[in-house]
Amino acid sequence: MHILECRALRGPNFYSRYQAIYMRLDIGELEDRPSDQVPGIAEKLERLIPTIYEHRCSVGEAGGFLQRVRNGTYAGHMVEHVAIELQNMIGFSVGYGKTVDSYEKGIYHVVFRYRDEATGLAAAEAAVAIVEQLYNGEDVDLGPHIDHLKEVRDANALGPSTGSIVNAAKARNIPWYNLTEGTSYTQLGHGIKQRRFQATVTDASGIIGHSIADDKEWTKQILDDAGVPVPRGQVCYSFEEAQEAAAWIGWPVVTKPLSGNHGRGVTTDIANDADLQAGWDAALARVRDDSGAVIVESYIKGEDHRMLVIGGKLVAAARRRPAHVVGDGEKTIQQLIDIENSDPRRGVGHENLLTQIHVDVQTERMLDQAGYTLDTVLPEGEIAFLKSTANISTGGTATDLTDEVHPEVKFAMERIGRLVGLDIIGIDLLAENLSVPLDQQSAGVVEVNAGPGFRMHMAPTHGTPRPVGEHVLEMLFPDPTDDGRIPITAITGTNGKTTTTRLTTHILRQAGHSVGMGCTGTVEIDNNVILRGDYSGPAAAQAVLREPTVEHAVLEVARGGIMRRGLGFDECDVGVLLNIASDHLGERDIHTLEELARCKTVVVDAAKRKENGGYCVLNADDPLVMEHGTYWARGEIIYFTMNPENPALAEHLASLGMVLTVKQGKIVMLRGKVTVEIVEVNDVPIAFEGHAPFNVQNAMAAAAAAIAHGIEIDDIRAGLLTFHPTPAQMPGRTNYFEADGVKCLIDYGHNVPALVALEPLVNGLATQRKIGVATAPGNRRDEDLSALGAQLAKMCDTLYVYETDSRGRAEGETAKLIHDGAVSEGSASVETIMGEQEAVARAIGEAEPGDFLLLLVDDIEGTTDRLKGRSFPTQAEIARV
Repeated sequence: MHILECRALRGPNFYSRYQAIYMRLDIGELEDRPSDQVPGIAEKLERLIPTIYEHRCSVGEAGGFLQRVRNGTYAGHMVEHVAIELQNMIGFSVGYGKTVDSYEKGIYHVVFRYRDEATGLAAAEAAVAIVEQLYNGEDVDLGPHIDHLKEVRDANALGPSTGSIVNAAKARNIPWYNLTEGTSYTQLGHGIKQRRFQATVTDASGIIGHSIADDKEWTKQILDDAGVPVPRGQVCYSFEEAQEAAAWIGWPVVTKPLSGNHGRGVTTDIANDADLQAGWDAALARVRDDSGAVIVESYIKGEDHRMLVIGGKLVAAARRRPAHVVGDGEKTIQQLIDIENSDPRRGVGHENLLTQIHVDVQTERMLDQAGYTLDTVLPEGEIAFLKSTANISTGGTATDLTDEVHPEVKFAMERIGRLVGLDIIGIDLLAENLSVPLDQQSAGVVEVNAGPGFRMHMAPTHGTPRPVGEHVLEMLFPDPTDDGRIPITAITGTNGKTTTTRLTTHILRQAGHSVGMGCTGTVEIDNNVILRGDYSGPAAAQAVLREPTVEHAVLEVARGGIMRRGLGFDECDVGVLLNIASDHLGERDIHTLEELARCKTVVVDAAKRKENGGYCVLNADDPLVMEHGTYWARGEIIYFTMNPENPALAEHLASLGMVLTVKQGKIVMLRGKVTVEIVEVNDVPIAFEGHAPFNVQNAMAAAAAAIAHGIEIDDIRAGLLTFHPTPAQMPGRTNYFEADGVKCLIDYGHNVPALVALEPLVNGLATQRKIGVATAPGNRRDEDLSALGAQLAKMCDTLYVYETDSRGRAEGETAKLIHDGAVSEGSASVETIMGEQEAVARAIGEAEPGDFLLLLVDDIEGTTDRLKGRSFPTQAEIARV
């Protein structure tokens, strides 16, 4: 048993509406050994993973999966459920999975949901190994697998602070993306509505405020000038200066790096020169710049408090106590530390609510000052402090005191946030009691923090947890109804996707919107190309939705992208399904038109529901679209049809559904008994005065998408009238030229349905001889390539076949299949010229005034440039080629 393919699907896909891991799994000889032929496998599995009993599976009740195992199921199905359960065992709650066989014996498609992509992929590999061991009758040690998955999880998981903000966003259906792998740099929302943050620093956090917080002396000066109590202190650049400062300030003192964070290098309650030297060394080791500067300041008696201000409001307050143990009169301090570290709430770094206590030099110094060692048996009730600072990251604890903060203290903390200029600020306050004004007690602000940690507030050791992530989200998205999303139009079909995508984009831009578009050829932001290539998949969606200026996203969606990586977004506002016809059958286990239809209908299945404002635009002239698209569509349906009397739409119109159609030479919208004229067909440039019915359909689809977005009819009309079949607006799609009396049409049609649709236009434009140049990628079926050649021969008098993309076939095989198909049709002169440039040059050289050139080429830009430059070669030049 081995994995043939394993990848993460992002967003809805042929197999799943969720983010999911897809595996193509070869179970080999296990195909002939279902689980009921392996004695005791169900019992072993249940002992190995006890909670697997909860899996309902298709049986629909707890224990359903184990019933399937006992009654007989296949190894691929077992891999699915083990992968799901492994993720649950490390804290990722998932439940969805699906396993289906393929057209090849022993090959299975396995899909299961993930929370973290890398962890999901690791779970897939682990599940395969575990199931194979079970089938082989081997003992399985789950421990190493779980340990590895935890390592992957921790390496990729969001920290607790970032996670709290992301979870708050999820609760409001605001999409999120991790922008830089291995960091907490995160985007919430799409396009122009997005907000970004890193840890707890937002895109609105002032750089000056961040610099102030990073410089403790600067902070102290600003607060002291404003009347906020701060400790007396001095910046020192040598130990001798530190000694002088301590003598001036008066013992006890505190040492800390001038530039530092998280309490690193801070030593408190220093009462003599020896401890001052240790404190100096500890601070110097943690200085984060080249200054070598250490602060020596007065030690304020009182407890350590962290005050959290978000958006100008105090939202949480916690008393922090350094890592410590409490004696019981029986155990040593080391034993008490070990017991404390066994608390399941304590973990490594930020993996749990609390952090494990590590014995270090600072611990030993603290114990020595108190007259203890690690072997001391601590008297009952006595506290031994193990760290000098109260940071959670060094093993400290926190008690929530938010409800006890005096109004004057609250005002002072919020004022500090304004003085420093940070939208999220953590204030370290030493005070005896938060319920008393600061001027009535021993108190002082010792530092402020940009990007403060939230863990102590989200899950305090004692007291009430505070939803601080929600406060951040409310600050970033103050309107509770704002989900941070921009309108998304997703367009799919076998043919016409790129044209409809570009036309929809053009209409939206004509209406005054900034549009991000991804299609075959480019990704464009407000008509500016930012990426070139085939961007009809999830990569384009990610690029467009991350662009900060985009108000609308219009995305072409091809079957290849759907199958490989999903849509790249979780839902769209408008899903457009143009047509379903034979193309790429046989690839990725899609062999029938019905299977292709299910793949294409992922787009309309991903549209928002009707009650949430979603729309689905469907071609009523395509039987497969009507059957499958109508079934899977979740939004309100807008049909388009060339037949205004289409009987299948009577009920839809009677219920006030929308239909776009052609009546008396005009594209119109019908709703109930109302008819709204949009534009004359003959005035739409891409319709070629009605000779290109496929482009009339594309125009109706784009107009329907615009109507769904609430665009005014006048703006839709203007968009349709100003969109031309030129290389600038429609590169490679029905680009028409005339040069020296020769008519030229460049198009990208590479399948039979596209050519059938193109045939009326060719016949309408051509008046004399028709010369064609064509090819197709080699990953089509033999019969598809032969049929393509036959269709080309019907459309052309002379045909030149070339080859550029064999895609796994032997050189010349693709061209031969097209050539032979064309010859079999018998009505055209057919010749194979393997190179594209040579084939185009031959056709151009042969063309005479009145002839028509049909150029179905890959190098659209190069061919277009030649035609624009009127570079028709002479016969002598052709001979030299």
